[in-house]
Amino acid sequence: MSEGSGPGGPAAGAGRAPDAGHPASGADHPASGADQPAPGARPGRAARRRLRRPTPPLPQREGLDPLRVRLEAGGRALDALAARLPALRDPAATDLALRFARGEIVRGSGRPVAADEELAPGTELWLHRELAPEHVPEVALPILLHDEHLLVLDKPHDMATMPRGAHIRSSALVRLRRLTGIETLTPLHRLDRRTAGVLAFGIRPEERAAYQSLFARGEVEKEYRARVQEPPAQDGPPAQDGPAAQDGPPAQDGPSWAPGEAFTLRDRLVRRRGALQTQVVPGEPNALTHVRVLGSAPGVRDLALMPRTGRTHQLRVQLAHRGAPILGDDLYPQVRALGPEDPVLHLLALRLAFRDPITGAPRELISGRRVP
Repeated sequence: MSEGSGPGGPAAGAGRAPDAGHPASGADHPASGADQPAPGARPGRAARRRLRRPTPPLPQREGLDPLRVRLEAGGRALDALAARLPALRDPAATDLALRFARGEIVRGSGRPVAADEELAPGTELWLHRELAPEHVPEVALPILLHDEHLLVLDKPHDMATMPRGAHIRSSALVRLRRLTGIETLTPLHRLDRRTAGVLAFGIRPEERAAYQSLFARGEVEKEYRARVQEPPAQDGPPAQDGPAAQDGPPAQDGPSWAPGEAFTLRDRLVRRRGALQTQVVPGEPNALTHVRVLGSAPGVRDLALMPRTGRTHQLRVQLAHRGAPILGDDLYPQVRALGPEDPVLHLLALRLAFRDPITGAPRELISGRRVP
């Protein structure tokens, strides 16, 4: 989860933001082959979408799946593709006519498409993305577990889970695919780029739905550590907070955030399309996090966080909403630009625990990192 996003998310190798000669993420449909659910597993909605995806006619390149592009308008192939992905016309990109001439643009059957070929609306074409120059820091990739089913990374801070935006070759997925040679490797959940800690990847496509369903059903125990700004004194009870052991009506008094105290954060979170931030809005809570205060120092609190739901940025927004933003946060409570001297986000995905749906064995993965 992205400290709180759900399992899977976009398919492995998902697209990136517009770049010089690089298609926009919303315009492509990457795929890594059809998944089949493990015996006895009921695939979720995202898994059912993956089941319908065709097998790519092009191989992976540099750990990235090819793009599948559905044309909105018919006509000459070159013009229709350029209209769908305007970045392909960028002067920094390889000439699109040359890419057609080289046979780099193909149909689902693998047959190359000619630039002057007339295509109908809705035709699907496949191609490899071109990548902008990217600084890829040399960092260690500690592996907590690697067997025939799972690969679990102790992810460093400031490493994207999926290839996206300016973080393609430097993403955890692409790094691990290139390091291990496992083309089918796919994240089973996500962590925000700025969050460090336990990140699990599935190896076998036919088992992916079974593992991802654990996250979707809330059957994975997740524990985080965070260092936050000391919250202001409460004049009255927070609207949705209550004792950690109580999932019913909220307590009459808000938490004091004193060491040893435990309580639960309950909010309704909404993230608007295209927005950077998730918002707390009135309504029935859809985000629940158990909190235990581990310690304090002047101006800060150290917390153990056990999210019971998986909303985008859940921990970051819930804490910031209460005047206790995580140290180093560049999104909450206000969006701000990060500078080279900014500290890392003081948030760590410490632990994942679950019963393996394939082997039946209990799994517990614990990060070797610490909150800075």
